[in-house]
This record gives sequence, structure tokens and C-alpha cells, in this order.
Amino acid sequence: MTIETKTDTPMVEIVNVHKKFGDLEVLKGINLTVPKGKIVSIIGSSGSGKSTLLRSVNHLEVIDDGVIRLDGVQVNRPDMKGLAFERHINHIRQNMGMVFQHFNLFPHLSTLDNVTLAPRKLKGMARKEAEELGREYLNRVGLADKADVYPSRLSGGQKQRVAIARALAMQPKVMLFDEATSALDPELVEEVNLVMRDLAKEHMTMLIVTHEMAFARDVSDWAMFMEGGVVVEEGTPDKFFSNPDHERTRNFLRKHLSSQH
Repeated sequence: MTIETKTDTPMVEIVNVHKKFGDLEVLKGINLTVPKGKIVSIIGSSGSGKSTLLRSVNHLEVIDDGVIRLDGVQVNRPDMKGLAFERHINHIRQNMGMVFQHFNLFPHLSTLDNVTLAPRKLKGMARKEAEELGREYLNRVGLADKADVYPSRLSGGQKQRVAIARALAMQPKVMLFDEATSALDPELVEEVNLVMRDLAKEHMTMLIVTHEMAFARDVSDWAMFMEGGVVVEEGTPDKFFSNPDHERTRNFLRKHLSSQH
């Protein structure tokens, strides 16, 4: 798949990617090209391979075959070993923000310290500069008044918004969201989705694994449906969500869109 674009170098490029866990092949030759500023939603049932694909983009899962590139730079480097590869992947990850289903905040650090830790430790940013940046991003996710609060005093939605601010504070080239709202109570989902909608308006490049079909339809430039480690169908949201070609896609969307009304 290639989304129409005027830029030459894709922000994310996934070429013929394969991944096995033991004898189970979970990714069977996935291809995806994401231009800068575009948003791709990846949907599918549990076990379809969508989260594995997302985690492979920043090398949290090591692929068996294929190539993944970020802004023209190859992420997986089978030719590179040891410390050289460690430095390489650490540099790559500084340009990829990832938000998981679970928030993974440090409970002993304030909200502001959670957000500023990576810029200070990984980028060598001075504390004053990092805190100014951290407050800016907390403000962007609607939590300017929670800078000195510890995670135990935050709701699930607030924790997830801190996790987004923490990822944004590294000023990444792309944001990866792996079921960012699935662990939240229903009434807290929209406050996190609103932050992601704002990022979409700012043309942040995003790959979003989600069960929120209406949200995916609203924010995406491209949608893809995975099942059994393959891409069954993909296309623009207008076509994909209103008139999919494949019966498996239609059944999945019918089930999930009806449950979200």
C-alpha cells in the first residue's frame, strides 16, 4: 500500500515483514508505506498480528525477515551487532513515541518528572529547559494543573494523557499507539481520543492500533484490517468503513461499529 503523497521519503516503510513466535507465524509478509503527516489505523481481532506489527516498528519485537525504515533509515539491521546496534536502535527510538495499553508511569515520580525524565537522560537536556518543555506538553494534553501530582492520584485517562505527553516530550517523528484506550473505563476513552484528534490536526505521523472504529474512521488517512497475520483489506476511510470489498472486513466492522453505538 502507498498513500498518495508529494514527499519522496516515507516516514515509515514496512517491506515484506515476517515474524514467528515458535511455529506460529504472526506476520506473513506485511507491506505498508506511511508518508510524513499521515495517520494509519490498524484494526483487527486479538491475535491478528496488529500489535506485533506496531511493536516491530521500533524493534520491541525482532522481525525474522523484511525491512522496516524510519524516515529512510533502516530500523532492523541484521548486519549490525552488539554496542553498535544498541546505539543505533536507541537513536531510532528517540524519534518514535510509543503509547501502550498500560501507562507504565514511574509511581515514585511526579507527573512532570515522568514527562521530563527521557529528554534529560537521553537528550542531555538541562532540567530547567526540560521542565519548560514538559509543562508545555502537559498543557497540550490538558494537565497543566497536574505537574506536581503523583500517578496514584490520577485517573486512568489522566495517566494515559501523561504517557502521551511523555512520548511527545522527546519530539518524535512518529507516534505509535497500541490500544491506548482499551484499558480505560468507557467514560475516560474520549478524553484520550481528543488528545489524539488534536495531534491529527497538527499532522503528526501516527500509526494507531485501535478497537475504536468510529474514532479510526474520523482521524485516519488510511485504514487496514489484519487477520491471521495478513492484511485482508486496506483503503481510505470513506471506502474502507462504508463499502469494504471483503466479507471478512464487513463482518468485523458490522460487529464492532454496532457495539459502539
